[in-house]
Amino acid sequence: MIEPSGPSGELQTSEKSAALTRFSTGPEQPRMRMRQRLARFGTTRSPQSAVLDPLFKIVRSNHPKADLALIERAYQTAEHYHRGQTRKSGALLHDTVEDTSYTIEQLTADFGEEIALLVDGVTKIDKVQYGDSAKAETIRKLIIAMSKDIRVLVIKLADRLHNLRTLGSMPPEKQIRTAKDTLQIFSPLAHRLGMNQIKWELEDLSFATIEPKIYDQIVQLVAQHAPLRERYLKNIIDEVKQVLA
Repeated sequence: MIEPSGPSGELQTSEKSAALTRFSTGPEQPRMRMRQRLARFGTTRSPQSAVLDPLFKIVRSNHPKADLALIERAYQTAEHYHRGQTRKSGALLHDTVEDTSYTIEQLTADFGEEIALLVDGVTKIDKVQYGDSAKAETIRKLIIAMSKDIRVLVIKLADRLHNLRTLGSMPPEKQIRTAKDTLQIFSPLAHRLGMNQIKWELEDLSFATIEPKIYDQIVQLVAQHAPLRERYLKNIIDEVKQVLA
């Protein structure tokens, strides 16, 4: 969850809006401190526009009153502290405390207590030691209890989904471990939150990692039966329309 890289330089959409567009504007004093800090970083607006402008467009479409300046400051902070670390795509602040020298006290001063609590909540979840499947329910309850704000879980699920989408860069044993933890812990959490699209993708990516051959066979079978399924659904839709007409 670091500085975005890749040929397009654009952020993936589904991982960002859940984690970034619900925050309220922080007090003026943290903003002033942040401007002073960014001035020392030497950041400017223009090089970031190719990354931030598409993100701002997505944010505006879902949250017209969102504080875009807050998101820009978050990007600048993450870009500075994660400089030199790259991945295929990335979120902004939630890994800065865990993975860099940026402290929770600095983050609180720069962005306010609300955002600091969200970042701190995600950091605490990351420190949970996942175990065998027999302990999965206990771990899920622990994570829920630790998350005083539901947005912490939403951010963590977006974090885990991003990790699975870029899993190929990890060692094979870590890929398997991450996929198993996802099936035991995070997919059920997504289900409890009603985030079904996220749940399905978490499960698909995890299963493809653990059982790639079986996954490919299932994909081929689904593709083979897709035309028949579409015709069947169309017939049902037509019949329902006739009944309701």
